[in-house]
Amino acid sequence: MTDLIREFLRKENVFAVVGVSRNPAKYGHQVYRDLKEAGYKVYAINPGIDEVLGDKCYHSLSELPVKPDVVDTVVPPGVTEQIVEECKELGIERVWMQPGSESERAIRFCEANNIKVVHNVCVMIKRRAVQ
Repeated sequence: MTDLIREFLRKENVFAVVGVSRNPAKYGHQVYRDLKEAGYKVYAINPGIDEVLGDKCYHSLSELPVKPDVVDTVVPPGVTEQIVEECKELGIERVWMQPGSESERAIRFCEANNIKVVHNVCVMIKRRAVQ
């Protein structure tokens, strides 16, 4: 496992999962629940819902009470492209793009703007590998 992934998965990191879902069959729900159950401080982001697993769901990254250390995207690639721009505006330095949420444009944007990026690997699988 790369040092970059280890850096992202440090237990003290605060995560924001963009694209969280109330539907247990959806990856947005599974990623959020997995990180929460693993003991991470994790915030839910979805403009269409107000609550998930008994937790407040924020409508955007800018609404969060703290700046997250890692933003995990579980959204279509076009939405990820918007999210990385918001990350730059907010000074967020780490983005994990779940498989299927990445785009070359979003990856290049992160690299050009000094945002560390992990993509093409699932946070749930990599998290289990570091335990």
